[in-house]
Amino acid sequence: MPELHAIGAFVTAAVLLLVVPGPTDTLVVSYVLIRGRRSALASVPGVCLGYIASLSLTLLGLGALLMTSAELFHALKIAGAVYLIYLGIKTWRAPVPETLNDDGRLARDKWRMFTQSFIVTALNPAGIMFYVAFFPQFIDIERPLMPQMVALGACFVILGTLNSALYATLAVQVRRFVHSQRARKNINRATGGILIAMGGMMSLARRAA
Repeated sequence: MPELHAIGAFVTAAVLLLVVPGPTDTLVVSYVLIRGRRSALASVPGVCLGYIASLSLTLLGLGALLMTSAELFHALKIAGAVYLIYLGIKTWRAPVPETLNDDGRLARDKWRMFTQSFIVTALNPAGIMFYVAFFPQFIDIERPLMPQMVALGACFVILGTLNSALYATLAVQVRRFVHSQRARKNINRATGGILIAMGGMMSLARRAA
């Protein structure tokens, strides 16, 4: 286990980094604004599982491999970018319900929202590269490495999941003021545009030297 002061520093730094909204937070907020607060019951668990998957890949050595393999990094980068752009286009063109009925199509959409939230979170090479660069700053090489990585990884998963839940909660409050179908359609288009832009930015990401 890491020292308590290392865990405290890690949590502080992780919180400061997580509060900056990324593709995952954008997606969760969009679902809540359009589908209602109960959509978070599908999207936030997807985010949690996505963090677990990407961190597990890092612990298994994929992060180190991405640091040395330009081809693998490029392939994963393009896959993640293409999916974000695809998701952005779908969000832009998605039909908007006429009312703010939380039931609507939510029952049929739960699995789709869970899956998309998982993929956006897990299929992000920038996230894996971040773990590789960020985690070692809080690890004591004089102590067993795996218990420290697991402990810090668990902290990050919890913090990332709570962060997405907080964004969903804030979106619930904002949703109270979004009544017109036109406004919700504009939200779809704005979210779609952000996801497309993020996909484009991800495709331009450079592999760390």
